[in-house]
Amino acid sequence: MNPKTATHIIHDRNSRGLSKIGWLDSRHTFSFSSFYDPSRMGFRSLRVINEDRVTPGAGFPAHSHTDMEIITYVLEGALEHKDSLGTGSVILPGDAQIMSAGTGITHSEFNHSQTEPVHFLQIWILPNVVGIAPRYDQRTFPEAEKLGKLRPIIAPDERDGAIKIYQDAYLYVAVLKPGDEINYEVKSNRYAWLQVAKGIVSLNGESLRAGDGIQINAPEQLNLSTDVGTEVLLFDLA
Repeated sequence: MNPKTATHIIHDRNSRGLSKIGWLDSRHTFSFSSFYDPSRMGFRSLRVINEDRVTPGAGFPAHSHTDMEIITYVLEGALEHKDSLGTGSVILPGDAQIMSAGTGITHSEFNHSQTEPVHFLQIWILPNVVGIAPRYDQRTFPEAEKLGKLRPIIAPDERDGAIKIYQDAYLYVAVLKPGDEINYEVKSNRYAWLQVAKGIVSLNGESLRAGDGIQINAPEQLNLSTDVGTEVLLFDLA
């Protein structure tokens, strides 16, 4: 972690944890599995950002969660999901999926393709209520809605058709083409996390690449731009 200003800290992509087996390449922004760093236990309610690549036909067998808001965002390929609620779906690029684990949910995730890899982000956010009934939701957010602007895809108030989350946390996604520029204000008593999903982005003049995470600790005006194209996720947190 290298402090760049008084208000934000860069979490370099190359300092992430790594879980690598035959079918899985997983990079952990925060402590997860065998990767433990006491300075990386999460940020505010944000607990996990894993960048996963799964080989064709392989995946995570059935496993269980409780009291966690679990978000899946596919970057490339197709991810097949099944759970103990009876839900079965395929998550594609542009889709956002959320599970409220609540009192307990069991699910599996597999690469839907037998020929192409799948690349996705899995995000865990601590809920502000516990012991609720498990639930599942998935919606599609076309790229046109994210081009050159921050499109809310997860929000407690479901603004602009975003998926509900049981936490005072908002997730925005933006796709920027060369020459695009976005401004966002992190307000008083709020925090933010920027995750670079693809390409290269400039944050207030600082060049960042896919896999980098930026922890924003205080009110700040964010300026995002790119010369080559990028996709970013921005979390606005209590």
